[in-house]
Amino acid sequence: MTIIAGLDTETTGIEVGDHRLIEIYIGLWKADGTKIFAFEQRIDPERSIAVDAQRVHGISSADLIGKPTWATVAPAVEKVLSKATHFVAHNAAFDMGFLKYELERVKLKLPERPVIDTMAEGIWACPDGKKPTLQELCFAMNEEYDPALAHAAAYDVDVMMRSFFKALKQGWFSLPGVPGQAMMAA
Repeated sequence: MTIIAGLDTETTGIEVGDHRLIEIYIGLWKADGTKIFAFEQRIDPERSIAVDAQRVHGISSADLIGKPTWATVAPAVEKVLSKATHFVAHNAAFDMGFLKYELERVKLKLPERPVIDTMAEGIWACPDGKKPTLQELCFAMNEEYDPALAHAAAYDVDVMMRSFFKALKQGWFSLPGVPGQAMMAA
């Protein structure tokens, strides 16, 4: 059975190895677009949050007081990701890079799966062929997008996946190794 993990992370900054994860959301969907599971967790990064990062996601150090550390959360993340046959992320290089590093840091492994990057593979969504923002991807797929809710991992994944499944049905995205996928997403 095809299980697609839509995921997003929020971090203390942009440098893998220096900065840490502070929020993760992983949703699992069947190939027909039915959501079957969600995992959401804020994480104590055990370090400060860069001002620029906080401006983007709005998460402060005070919001993370009493949250579990990554070492505590990571085994559950690895387990959820292992259920998926495919990963979908908007700007996958960023999210997957952080996840791979952070899992390895605690002696765990990011499962190897095909990754669909809705930003890098979504250039069809913009008339000038540039990589779309999540808002632009949603606009191209006639999916409502609320900037006031943006950059919360759960919100971003849910609108990304609604857009992804619409685009999959229309043939804009494909699932590597899955024949007849457009019909599955119907």
